[in-house]
Amino acid sequence: MIRLASFALAAACAAISLPAAAQFAKPEDAIKYRQSALFVMSQHFGRIGAMANGRIPYDAATAIVNADIVAEMAKFPWAGFAAGTEGGKSKPEVWKEAAKFKEHQDKMIAETGKLAVAAKAGNIDALKAQFGSTAGSCKACHDSFRNQ
Repeated sequence: MIRLASFALAAACAAISLPAAAQFAKPEDAIKYRQSALFVMSQHFGRIGAMANGRIPYDAATAIVNADIVAEMAKFPWAGFAAGTEGGKSKPEVWKEAAKFKEHQDKMIAETGKLAVAAKAGNIDALKAQFGSTAGSCKACHDSFRNQ
């Protein structure tokens, strides 16, 4: 299972990074890229949340796989926010307040890295605590930079 998940993560990362390497032929491609990367990340984050909130039984191996995917995917969407790619669900403040947006981006990448570490600790309480911190970093960025 872990080998299959690792292969799937590697394939997804390679597929997602292709548009970034091409510098996006159209602004719509950048929007689709960033939304896709964030969607994949949210799916795996939701699986961790279900364990952290007791909706599904805690499984340490599953938590590790999903946290590793979240941490890796957290690095990808930012290439899709280049100048000229305004739109989608993003507020204009993404481009007007680029330094603040970058701070939120860096915070989320750091928090997802901590989530992966917490998952590897094999302790549901540590995972719950870091899940809350990571979710808070996501929410802070959404509150400032995403149209609901």
